[in-house]
Amino acid sequence: MTVTAPDLKAFLLATPFFGGLSDPSLDLLISMLVECRYDAGATVVAEGEPGRSMFIVKSGRLAVSKRVVSGSVVPISRLEPGDFFGEMTLIEMQNRSATVVAESPTVLYELTARKLYACYKADIHAYVIVLQNINRELCRRLRRADDRFAEQQMRYGH
Repeated sequence: MTVTAPDLKAFLLATPFFGGLSDPSLDLLISMLVECRYDAGATVVAEGEPGRSMFIVKSGRLAVSKRVVSGSVVPISRLEPGDFFGEMTLIEMQNRSATVVAESPTVLYELTARKLYACYKADIHAYVIVLQNINRELCRRLRRADDRFAEQQMRYGH
């Protein structure tokens, strides 16, 4: 289902992914989004599977987890409205790095790699802003992971 809601622009501009885009660029990207709905308990993406799209959370709550060498599943984070995920597959062209499961009924907006490439062809300035926004968010996530790692090292005396 293509996205057309009038209040969608304000919501998207407030997310880290779409910040700083001009009105025409935002309209272009909105036209490329597809709305996806998931029931509670549904797996949106599974670790290890091929991925060619990313998602912006409109509503609901999702759990992100990773499987470790022992086979255990380790919770990584929670996603809420305004968050985005799946962007790593668009940048590095690798399989999904984690599993994401809807904890409640969830509405997501999907942007495929093909649509992002169409954005590159149609509006290079918007494409650069989107990549900059993705990189900024990845840096924030890396800082949080570094902080968690450092705290864990202190806690266990390593």
